[in-house]
Order: sequence, then structure tokens, then C-alpha cells
Amino acid sequence: MKTIRIGIIGGAGYTGGELIRVLVQHPVSEIVFVHSRSNAGKAVTSVHRDLIGETDLYFTDTHTQEIDLLFLCLGHGASRAFLEHNTIKEHIKVIDLANDFRIQDQALWKGHAFIYGLPELQKEKIKTAQYLANPGCFATAIQLGLLPLAAAGVLGAVYTTGITGSTGAGQSLSSTSHFSWRANNIQAYKTLSHQHLTEIGQSLKQLQADIPADAVHFIPWRGDFPRGIFVSTQLKNDLSLDALYTLYEHYYREHPFVHLSKDPIDLKQVVNTNKCLIQIEKQGEDTVIHSTIDNLLKGAVGQAVQNMNLMFGLEEMTGLHLKSLVF
Repeated sequence: MKTIRIGIIGGAGYTGGELIRVLVQHPVSEIVFVHSRSNAGKAVTSVHRDLIGETDLYFTDTHTQEIDLLFLCLGHGASRAFLEHNTIKEHIKVIDLANDFRIQDQALWKGHAFIYGLPELQKEKIKTAQYLANPGCFATAIQLGLLPLAAAGVLGAVYTTGITGSTGAGQSLSSTSHFSWRANNIQAYKTLSHQHLTEIGQSLKQLQADIPADAVHFIPWRGDFPRGIFVSTQLKNDLSLDALYTLYEHYYREHPFVHLSKDPIDLKQVVNTNKCLIQIEKQGEDTVIHSTIDNLLKGAVGQAVQNMNLMFGLEEMTGLHLKSLVF
């Protein structure tokens, strides 16, 4: 099996570090360079100290080495600027983990269209993609809870609340990511206006054309834990609980990272994995879809590597057999 030669731009942040952790254990990947202007010349382990003994890589400020795939782990808005100011050889595939190319009318770059990389929505398109926009973390958790209903054409108004860990805010210190603020604290933010709403609506409309653009009403919360997302979505539906589980089982039958549970689910079951767990509860027509993921894995890096596997013709779960932390 041919080795995939990989470059990483923005390797010093949370997603960059998590990507290195996954790729050093991936059986057919080789990290050729990890780019970081602010850390050039330093050992990767001087920033990502948990990787001591796992890699001897050094950060570099060059990115012209011969590679097959480039991961962009930059801040939102910086990926497009990087591509516009640097020459990327035509044969190199690109996976962007920011939000620069997720929306269809913003997905073009020099005549090339970025494919939206949610495997549970459009796996076949991902297999032939040259440029790929990795979905947002909240968007992933919410969409995976709703795709089967949209595919069946029975999705109406949706009211969802989700809580995320501090790593979702990135590595730069801010007042709401500082430990002393996060500890024993919860806060709603970007109520009904979160940036992931657009990509969620775009995906749902792809499956159910008549769904209103403002069907999803979302309140995100900041939680007092480092990583993970837990979402509870409420909607009206006249299908029985058994019928709903049958619908979900059928939709996800060929998607190995999404699992249904009839028992209550919790965050620790998915942290450190690329899994999404879904549980459904129902009282009369009131239906609640619970979905939970690790924001740095299924919500970012794990999904990006899952997409890499598909783009290079590998088995989808290659390098992603990860165990939850549990305790």
C-alpha cells in the first residue's frame, strides 16, 4: 500500500496537535512537514508534550517539500489567504479544517470547488475530491442527529441545544476559555446565530428540498470541560420510537462511525474516538434526538482523516480504531 506523504499547515494549535497524534499511528501516512512560523526550528514535542517518544519532527516555516496531501489547520479565514498567497502543485489534495470553503457559494478557489466533507452525507463525492472542506464540530453533531429525518422528508422545525468543551474555542487564550472562568461555569453564546447554522441548513436542504432555511434554531453553550460535544435536538414527529430507530439504523447501516443506542448516552463514551453516538427519546409527538461526539476528532481531525482515507481509496476506519477514555 502506497504511503501518503502529508504536510500540515498550522501545526501548533489544538487541531494541529490532534492531527499529528492520529497520523503518527496511521499505518500508511508519513508526515513530511509540520508548518508553524512562530515555532519554526522547535521540536514538535516542545509544544505537544504528550508526543514525546512518538515523533522526532521539528516545526518548519517552509512548505515546498514533495507531498500528496496538505492539511490546513489554520484559524477561520486564514485558509483562503494561505492558498491565495502560496503555490500548491496541481496533484496535491487539500483538506481544510476551517470554515473558509464549507458554504457552496464560497467553495470555489481558482476554479476548483471544495467538496463538503461529511461522509455520512456524500461519501461518494468525497472519494473523488481533490479539495475538501471539513465540517464544523457543532454542525457535525447536529447534522448526524437529523440526516435520516431529512432523507425521509419528514423534518420540520428543529430546536437544538448543544454544549462544547473549551478546546472548541481554539488555543489562543480568551476570557471565556481561561480555566478560572470555565471551571464550574456554563454560558450560552451566539444564540440563534452560530456560524454553523448555514452549513447545517445547506446539508439538510440537499436531502429535503422543502425544508425552510431557518428550520434549525440553535443555542450553543460553553461547558466546563476540555473536549467533547453533547447535543439535544427537539422536534415534532408522528413516527413511533421503533420506527425512528429503524429509520436511523437503515440510514447509517454503511457508516461505521455512527452508532445508535437505546440506553442513555454520555460524553465519555465518545471522547478520544471518531464515533458519534445517537439516542432517541419520545413523548407523544415530542421527539428528542441526543447526539454526542469528540469535537477534536469526529468534529475535526478524526473526520478529516476519515475523509483522507476515502480520498485515497483506503478502508474508511484505517488509523481510527480509537478507544474512549471512559474514566
